[in-house]
Amino acid sequence: MQYLGVEYSVKHMPELDPDFIPFGVWLEAYARGAEKPLTIALERDQGKISVRETKIHGTPEMAEADYRYVERYVKFLLWSIGGFRIWICGDSALAQRLQRAYTLSGERAFDVQFMQDVYEVPFEVIDCTPEQLPQANESSVAIGGHMEGCRIGFDAGGSDRKVSAVIDGKTVYSEEVVWHPKTEPDPQYHFNGIVEAFRTAASKMPRVDGIGVSSAGVFIGNSPMVSALFLKVPREKRELVKTIYDRAAREIGDVPIVVANDGDVTALAGAMGLECGSVMGMAMGTSEAVGYVDAEGKVLGWLNELAFAPVDLFEDAMADEWSTDIGVGCKYFSQDAVIKLAPRAGIELDSALTPAEKLKVVQNLMEKGDSRARRIFASIGAYLAHTLKLYCRFYDVHHMIVLGRVMSGLGGSVILETCLSILNEEYPELAQKVRVMLPDEKTRRVGQSVAAASLPELRKNA
Repeated sequence: MQYLGVEYSVKHMPELDPDFIPFGVWLEAYARGAEKPLTIALERDQGKISVRETKIHGTPEMAEADYRYVERYVKFLLWSIGGFRIWICGDSALAQRLQRAYTLSGERAFDVQFMQDVYEVPFEVIDCTPEQLPQANESSVAIGGHMEGCRIGFDAGGSDRKVSAVIDGKTVYSEEVVWHPKTEPDPQYHFNGIVEAFRTAASKMPRVDGIGVSSAGVFIGNSPMVSALFLKVPREKRELVKTIYDRAAREIGDVPIVVANDGDVTALAGAMGLECGSVMGMAMGTSEAVGYVDAEGKVLGWLNELAFAPVDLFEDAMADEWSTDIGVGCKYFSQDAVIKLAPRAGIELDSALTPAEKLKVVQNLMEKGDSRARRIFASIGAYLAHTLKLYCRFYDVHHMIVLGRVMSGLGGSVILETCLSILNEEYPELAQKVRVMLPDEKTRRVGQSVAAASLPELRKNA
């Protein structure tokens, strides 16, 4: 197969998506003839800087392939690591083209606005010389694993909220309550729901020593800078949202609270269950949520918002409605992937159904042995195998835990079986290095809200 003059090979394509161009496979093929050095640096909060050295072809006939590679590579770095400033060193023409794309009126306007909302500084792309290129400044952070004392663990989901009361690592109470944060514009609704959950858990213990929160979104400290949970809250009320978890904790008392992205807490739960590091957690639900803990069980301080990171280079791939970009992870590893593939398998879904209801229709067909439904989940399994090759270029993954409502039932088993089969046949080295699995029983016992409860380190006098 060929794309932009680059020959690449894929033996097992997703059956229902034969036009899929796996970015990781194409990237590796592109790199074989690339000789011109290019350095990319990204700056994010607290002066942290990530530097990546790569190569491009740098010839007139490969100009479009060079730009496609660099633009997608930068896009992946931006959504995996995060940043408000990008330095490009080694090719001014490419840097200037990226400068035009990454403006509020350019094709990457969503990315620019998102990162400005996260870091609260203007976004910029800098064409720089080697002398101007900043030095790397990375630091990982220990996360969770503290089980002593009386703790509240809160998991803020888009359709329900879960809270646990945990005493010395043992769950003494847990509840799940339906709520609708994504459609509610009043921040008081969110605040009241969070406080109610905290108080319920607190009532089941003699005291509260700490609170840990797992929540969708991007956080600076405990502040949700951007989160789908608060999607309908007006921008002028953002300050109330930024302090919502700290304010809710004060309703319980003077106790430490730590808020973390739900993807990172998923990875933490996996690391606690497996008792090891280098764990990536991927939840396939409403969207794609990803988290990662390194070999030491620490988080990197990255965004890990891979729902918006490219996985498919096909130029007529389905667009994500929010970011407006095509070929990004949320359309391949979520209920949207099932809905996208259903008509290609010959399954017509009632347009009046919600996305979650449409997923359930396909899952029910799968439970009845419908071969059309099986082809859908097998195609997602193929997506996963080829994309794992991409993710492992950016993360040192030894264990990948896949979960979420898309992975439930027989459909999840088909996704996993297909992924493992393709890894063994096409990527044997990767198959030996990475263990891809559903959560084991111990990881399930740890759970999201219990892992969240382990986030805060207790004060010495607690």
